[in-house]
Amino acid sequence: MTADSRYDISVSVRTQFLPEQSDTERGPFVFAYFITIRNIGRVAAQLISRHWIITDADGRSQEVKGLGVVGQQPLIKPGDQYEYQSGTPLATPVGTMRGTYQMVAEDGTRFDAQIPEFVLSMPRTLH
Repeated sequence: MTADSRYDISVSVRTQFLPEQSDTERGPFVFAYFITIRNIGRVAAQLISRHWIITDADGRSQEVKGLGVVGQQPLIKPGDQYEYQSGTPLATPVGTMRGTYQMVAEDGTRFDAQIPEFVLSMPRTLH
């Protein structure tokens, strides 16, 4: 990881509960997440792989590692952004996700882009 401002990636997330794919009585509870990856640095960088830590409300965590995102390894130029959508099931109606994207800048420098922790939560139902 580097603190060099040439290699600066910002990650923002929006989430959505998917009731039509969930069993709201027993689980799983299925969520979509929408990711925006912005290159706010000065060097183009390619997203090579991802590492997620997904934790449910009972404290059970699972790690997910793999190449690229949604089958792609996008090259993100300075000032540009890349967006994608994915999803995950949870055993509980609330959980969190966090992680890193492993990046390679066009000059060969490898660095991690942090994915800030975000909450997955089934909306409360009013009776």
